[in-house]
Amino acid sequence: MGSALYLSSLLGLFFLVSSVEASCHPDDHSALLQFKQSFIINSSASSNSEAYPKTETWESGRDCCSWDGVKCDNGTGHVISLDLSSSFLYGSLNSNTTLFRLVHLQSLDLSDNTFPNSEIPSEIKNLSKLTSLVLFYSNFSGHLPSEFFELSELEILDLSGNPLKLGKQGLRSLLQKFTNLQQLYLADVTISSSVPNNISPNFSSLTTLILSNCDLRSEFPPVFFELPNLQLLSLESNPELTGYLPDQIQDNHSLLKLNLASTGFSGNLPGNFKSLDYLDIHGCHFSGEVPYSLADLTQLQYLDLSYNNFSGAIPVSIGNLNQLMTLDFSNNNFSGEIPSSLSNLTQLLYLSLANNNFNPGNLSWLGTQTQLTYLDLSNTSLIGNIPSSLKNLTQITFLYLGDNELDGGIPTWIGNYLNNLIVIKLQHNILGGAVPESIFKLENLEILDLQRNRLNGIVELDLLLELKNLTRLQLSGNDLSVLMTNANFNVTPPKFKLLGLASCNLTKFPDFLRGQDELEILELADNRIHGLIPKWFWTVGKESLKYLNLGFNYLTGFEELPDILPWTGLEVFSLESNMLQGSLPNPQPSIISYLVSNNSLSGEIPPILCNLSSLLALDLSNNNLTGLLPRCLDNLSDSLKVLNLRNNHFSGHIPWSFSKSCALWMVDLSHNQLQGTIPRSLAHCTMLESLNLGNNLINDTFPSWLGTLPRLKVLILRANELGGAMDQKPQAKSDFSKLQVIDLSENSLRGELPSDYFKIWNAMQFSNSDSSSPYMNANTSFQGGGFTLSDYYNYEVTLANKEKCGDSDGILLSPPSLAGEEEEEGIEGAFKFGWKIVLTGFGAGLIIGISFGYNFNPRKHEWFIKVFKNWPLSNRWNNGSSWSGSFSFIRSKVSWI
Repeated sequence: MGSALYLSSLLGLFFLVSSVEASCHPDDHSALLQFKQSFIINSSASSNSEAYPKTETWESGRDCCSWDGVKCDNGTGHVISLDLSSSFLYGSLNSNTTLFRLVHLQSLDLSDNTFPNSEIPSEIKNLSKLTSLVLFYSNFSGHLPSEFFELSELEILDLSGNPLKLGKQGLRSLLQKFTNLQQLYLADVTISSSVPNNISPNFSSLTTLILSNCDLRSEFPPVFFELPNLQLLSLESNPELTGYLPDQIQDNHSLLKLNLASTGFSGNLPGNFKSLDYLDIHGCHFSGEVPYSLADLTQLQYLDLSYNNFSGAIPVSIGNLNQLMTLDFSNNNFSGEIPSSLSNLTQLLYLSLANNNFNPGNLSWLGTQTQLTYLDLSNTSLIGNIPSSLKNLTQITFLYLGDNELDGGIPTWIGNYLNNLIVIKLQHNILGGAVPESIFKLENLEILDLQRNRLNGIVELDLLLELKNLTRLQLSGNDLSVLMTNANFNVTPPKFKLLGLASCNLTKFPDFLRGQDELEILELADNRIHGLIPKWFWTVGKESLKYLNLGFNYLTGFEELPDILPWTGLEVFSLESNMLQGSLPNPQPSIISYLVSNNSLSGEIPPILCNLSSLLALDLSNNNLTGLLPRCLDNLSDSLKVLNLRNNHFSGHIPWSFSKSCALWMVDLSHNQLQGTIPRSLAHCTMLESLNLGNNLINDTFPSWLGTLPRLKVLILRANELGGAMDQKPQAKSDFSKLQVIDLSENSLRGELPSDYFKIWNAMQFSNSDSSSPYMNANTSFQGGGFTLSDYYNYEVTLANKEKCGDSDGILLSPPSLAGEEEEEGIEGAFKFGWKIVLTGFGAGLIIGISFGYNFNPRKHEWFIKVFKNWPLSNRWNNGSSWSGSFSFIRSKVSWI
């Protein structure tokens, strides 16, 4: 009994002594306090919502082992772990920092702070016992010092989110020397090299490898897929990194998460990574059919194959992946019907099949997806009514059904059942009827896009304005009548970012625009808005507006035109096809597209336009502008794509000298009074596709030097004072290699047209595969401000009978009868395979060859050259009324649109 009591007392004393922790070592205590004093606390230095200033608890009178973020060794009192992540620390981390006196540190976390202009000092080598170093998003920069690689005990290293530079040798050293690494995070660290394939055999402990956005290049070594313990591999956002997924991986491989998004990986998709629960390969170059074996990856919860080149049908076996919560097959070339086996994926929260080539099919399987919060079936060939099976998706918040052929009406149950909706996009369908009032009950709605349908009836905008969260409303391109009743003056309208009310029968500017100070996109085109633009309109979105389209209304002017448009970030400004008078509005330097054509604006081009260094499109056509062309406009040629000054009253010479970096695609200066010669520097504009200088007073010779322009498709020089001989042969077979339309009529050219031109004008031939010329429907698109702008400049040639169109500007040849082996075909044969030859300009003129050819036959091409080679211009017609041979004429009008 006594011995037992004695033993019990000894044990109690042992536990009492062992539970007493050593206090903080004085050297470490002092080092930490000095470290604290070298930084300031700045609440913007950390981004984590749970960040707080940990060092504020560091007081000299307290044991440092009790401070926030500090952990000590129980025996020695030395600091072995320091976690100052998200602590609002701001300041430079220098080589003399007392942090490097904590030589017993095993774990250091300084992540989510701000150390501007700080490189990782070479003194980091003093912390040789570190097993964990976490520095992500702390604004370290520069190269890693060689001493860094002496931290050979590291098991966890995270340098992500810092503008550091590693380089190939640094990556090689890291992979060879840090043999104990288990987790390596280098996202956003610049490596700019290939990945070494001779990694150390002792690297087998690696479980996590993150090399996202590292500027990796060449082929990724397949050996990494063989690391036995690798669970997470991310190579995302390395577009120059190529590779493939090996098909020899053992089925029991440990890989759980694989992210290859936005890389150059390609090939087929194997189905042998059976342990994966996360697979993201969007934005790669994978192709072929999705294998049925993909269904063997039964642990998958996240699968993203979007933006690849997959084709064929989605395998029915996809329904076996019943753990999936995210499935994205969008932006591929899938075909066939959407498999109904998707009904088995009852855990899905996110489903996108958008932008594929599916066949129309039954969508009843959607009714089982009751957990879905995101559904995107845009551009998937949907037809018929909006599927009633959607009624079951009561959790849905994002609904995208745009760019299909859905018809019928918008069902009322969308607003009655799907009351969690945040986004509704039904644009570009053929939906008809009225907009159901039930949509106005969706209190969470932020985006409503119904543009380009066949909706009709009245929309009371007051009801929509009661949706407090609505930021993007697009009703353009329907047959709606949007009414502002102002029934409830006490309702504060939502703050819009996008408002599309084009073609909505508006007769005035909506009053609620007065308070819209966050508006980015405003589209009020094609309405019936009359009168002056009010003075208050200049305050709409003053700091935010990027896109403004008031075109195709009945606006006559400005109540008060400011010296310069007030919108400091405006990129697109369109007032085309109104009735505006007065001078041109002066835009801000931010402008990308300035479109004021088809008005009655007058005066000269203001010099401020020459300072628009971001300008891509300038269209001042069909106005009453006068004066000389400003010489300084050639300053814009390095950025400007479209320049249209057609049908004004400009005079003088064309004063511009285009640089070798000229970016122009289209130039139209026609129907003015311009004189002089064609600027020879136009030869620098190698992107030029259309040049129209017609109907001016230009005095020059035929610009054969333009033949070097590799993309020139349209050349219109008609109705000028061009002279000289036309008998100069092309300098090379590539001269005018893309030319499709040329008009030199109503000039004073003379001589013979060399047949060599007809031999090399092969771009005037098109296959039957496209019923319209790709050129004749040219679409000039610009990208800016996060959205796409499309300005259409349609270069068309209209041929119509004189009886319908009045006076003729040209002569269309009808087929004669020719002797010889071509007698049956003759010019009629030419018409059969698509040549249309228009001879324009009575008296001295030249041919305009307009080719919309189909099924081109080389033998017929030879016939054409034989018939028309070296025709003397003076003998082709007599006063435009009769031919000296046996040709009969059909008068036609040739117009340039």
